[in-house]
Order: sequence, then structure tokens, then C-alpha cells
Amino acid sequence: MRTHRSDQDMEQSQVGDEGQKTLERAYADLDREVPERVARALRWLRDPNSRWIRIPIGLLLILSSALWFLPVLGIEFLPLGLLLIAQDVPFLRRPVGLAVIWLVRKWIALKRWWQGK
Repeated sequence: MRTHRSDQDMEQSQVGDEGQKTLERAYADLDREVPERVARALRWLRDPNSRWIRIPIGLLLILSSALWFLPVLGIEFLPLGLLLIAQDVPFLRRPVGLAVIWLVRKWIALKRWWQGK
């Protein structure tokens, strides 16, 4: 019985590690594409000591994305809010990381297309 439990724990740990690696890659990709001020703010928010500010800001960004039809707020706040929340919610790390990686790749492709015009 004890062996089964340790196998389960090990599987969950490997899944968690994979999710964390995906999230780290998403942050790295995003860090290269955003302005330095935004990158600095994201690095500060990722710090473990910033957890008490990261979670409310993430929730606020997610909620504000529901008001996408207003001129100042937009749907682009949703992935950023999810990215901040995923830092503290292990089961969100992999899917959110993969989504952000996909979005950054699409952004890079759009920039290249636009510059080629």
C-alpha cells in the first residue's frame, strides 16, 4: 500500500515539474516580447514574496477581461491574469503555459508579417 502511494506522489510530482517547466518557458518567451518595464513587473510579481499581491492582481485581470467591450479593458487581460494565478495553482501551470507560448508565437508571426508588408 505504501509503495502505491509513493508512486502516485511521484507521478504528481513529475506532472507538477512538467507544468512548472512549461510555465517557466512561457514566462521566458513573454519576457522577450514585452517592454522592459512590463518584464520587470512580471519578474517582481513572480517572486514568492509577492504572492499576496500576485493573486489579487491575477483575479482582477481575469475579472476585467470580462469587460472586453469597454475601450480601456480588453480580453488580453485574461491570459495575463491566468498566468499570474497559475504560478500558485499547480493544475493550471501546464495548460496556461502552453496557451501563453502559443499566443507569443502567434504574436511573433504577426509582427514578422507586419514588418514584411
